[in-house]
Amino acid sequence: MIREDSTIDAGELYAVANTLGMSDQQVRLCIKRLVAEGQFTQEGRGRRAVLYASDRTRAAIAPDLEFIRYMFAQDRGAAPWDGVWHLVAFAVPETARSARDAMRDSIVHLGGAAVQGGLYVCANAWEERIAAAAAEHGVGEYISTMTTRDLRVGGLDSPHALAAQLWPLDRLAVGHMRLHAVAESRLRALRTGALTGTELLTIEIEIAAEFTRAMDPDPLLPPELLPRPWIGAQARAVVAECWAELEKFEVLASPRLFRVYSEAVREAINGSAPAVGSRTR
Repeated sequence: MIREDSTIDAGELYAVANTLGMSDQQVRLCIKRLVAEGQFTQEGRGRRAVLYASDRTRAAIAPDLEFIRYMFAQDRGAAPWDGVWHLVAFAVPETARSARDAMRDSIVHLGGAAVQGGLYVCANAWEERIAAAAAEHGVGEYISTMTTRDLRVGGLDSPHALAAQLWPLDRLAVGHMRLHAVAESRLRALRTGALTGTELLTIEIEIAAEFTRAMDPDPLLPPELLPRPWIGAQARAVVAECWAELEKFEVLASPRLFRVYSEAVREAINGSAPAVGSRTR
């Protein structure tokens, strides 16, 4: 709901929340908590209030355009896999347990899957991101990276079989199926053309939220490693249609997420080349 000027209109927030089934009391409690945590400051009261996002909040909620561009590039076959597996190994001492856990979380966040204790693999080039994460957590001296075309795990060496073994494809598919269902439903509503401003804002928020929910755990495996057809690509195609339909409406003070997603989807539709060969958040 954050607009281009980094504010949230509380009246719009309450209206969208009510449409999504939240009570005014729930919204008030959420706002109170967010202000207490320093994520927003508030001027005014109730539906007449204006919320101002902190710098930290603005940085945290913006989706990474490179990530979105790359995912759509994969879907249209513009980012073929080169057959190289990228591995990282780390052995951070027990005395730096918190840094070790943070590094492990970063590796998984970047699409890594555990091969065995302290060894993770990714199908996309991620060396720069791994080095940045290691530096951020202060564990660079304990990190080793390598690449190979000959990966064998528990007797499996087929790339397709390895992907199925190492990543939870079934669970990922469930998230994408939910996204597909939500996007299809909202697409039908958008094509009726008879929607209020609040209804349009609600659809924007719903699609963005479901998109994030489905894509956050997705390692962005190359299509060559995934079941065919892959529900993730199908879901993203419907999402792109939704954003294209939303662009036809003139919604006052549309959230800046709308602009970011619209820009990425427009590039996807126009067939722009991927900016990088690795996932990024």
